[in-house]
Amino acid sequence: MMSQMPQPTALSRCPSCEEPLEAADRFCGACGYDLSTVSAPPQDHLTIALNGAASGLPPAAASVDWPLAEQPGSTDTPAPVHRAADIRGTDSGGSELPHPEHTERSEPAEHPEHPEHAQGDPAGIRPPAPRRPSGQPTGVRFDRPSEPDEYPLAPPAGGPGREVPADPRTGDLPAPPAGAKLCVACRAGQVDTDGYCENCGHAQPRERDHMEQELGAVAAVSDRGLRHHRNEDAFAVSSTALPDGSPAVLAIVCDGVSSATRPDEASLAASHAANEALLAALPLGTHPQAAMHEAIVAASEAVNALAGPDTAQGEHAPHVNAPACTIVGALVTSTLLIVGWVGDSRVYWVPAGRTSLPARLTEDDSWAAQMVAAGLMNEAEAYADERAHAITGWLGADAYELEPHTVSFKPDRPGVVVVCTDGLWNYAETAEEMAEIVPLDAAERPLHTARVLVGHALDGGGHDNVTVAVMPFPAPSQGAGSA
Repeated sequence: MMSQMPQPTALSRCPSCEEPLEAADRFCGACGYDLSTVSAPPQDHLTIALNGAASGLPPAAASVDWPLAEQPGSTDTPAPVHRAADIRGTDSGGSELPHPEHTERSEPAEHPEHPEHAQGDPAGIRPPAPRRPSGQPTGVRFDRPSEPDEYPLAPPAGGPGREVPADPRTGDLPAPPAGAKLCVACRAGQVDTDGYCENCGHAQPRERDHMEQELGAVAAVSDRGLRHHRNEDAFAVSSTALPDGSPAVLAIVCDGVSSATRPDEASLAASHAANEALLAALPLGTHPQAAMHEAIVAASEAVNALAGPDTAQGEHAPHVNAPACTIVGALVTSTLLIVGWVGDSRVYWVPAGRTSLPARLTEDDSWAAQMVAAGLMNEAEAYADERAHAITGWLGADAYELEPHTVSFKPDRPGVVVVCTDGLWNYAETAEEMAEIVPLDAAERPLHTARVLVGHALDGGGHDNVTVAVMPFPAPSQGAGSA
């Protein structure tokens, strides 16, 4: 005789996991709950009728032996509180549920009100869920061990009887020698000749990443920008006196050609050579425009000297990928403004008080400028072309011919001279755009103005190195004296 199968239930959802059920289901498909153990739902009895009259009380519930709370005694001691966990219960199949006194804890806990909870199993594992005689689970699952009420914390390092462990990054490092350069990141390792920490490998900020210099009558700021890994620009600012005692203020700005080898060295060598040549020629009475021309020639020779045998192909072949840079310089006296350049760095004139129109004082040695000069394109079309910034003139051993440009101006009013690389003028190309970002007090605060202009380029994206020198015109008399 076959045993009778449990009859299907009319439940719509599993009473254990709330999974939707079909009418013919005998077990929950999600959690395996035995649906035959669910008793028929009690008949619904409303306690309040729709018309407000009582419709009768629900049938008496099964008697439960609830413990009675003790009354406080004469000493006003409150009666002990019985929690729900103190009452033994059974599951839907009639088996006894686990009781807190049999549920192990990971650590013994002291409960003065319930001494029976003071002892526990250190294993911290709950007993397996009770099973019915048929071997089927009762629907109550304890898949996770009980969690402790508190998690013990390790005592702080350096406490009594404890020794603070050495930092593994610095514990084995010897004391650095006196005067050694320490890493800016770990502050312990020495910096090698390549600019990296020997301990943590962190690349150190280069000295030329951001440079500032002010001499009262001239100021310059150079910044690496936001996209380049190093600063390939360089500048030199100084002042001297002419034979008549009047001041002469100088600013040289050079931009390394990134596609060449060692462009940072080329720009540095050119700026120093041009500055030294001007400081040597001007006190001797050399005309400022001629002195500017000779200074550019001296800068070219300094860059050519950086080219080694590895950048040549044969005895008569031109040098290949030799160090290269552009150059632009401005010389301000009490009456003259001299400008010289090779490449695409620029000089702008911004009149004080904006009493007249600003002007760009240089013409680029670039593909775009050649197209405009030849009448093949207008300026907007030429500079929108992807070839616009390809330079046609530079300093370097692989330059075909050196053609320094020099121009002399005699302004009839005071103003400010802005000398800059394309890292700035890419974000203020026209003279009007440059004048808009030059502060009105630029002549009184040249360093502040240079910082503002560099900040404008960085705010615009900082795609290139940025270098700018600011010079008031005419040169203040207190600017005399070499530096």
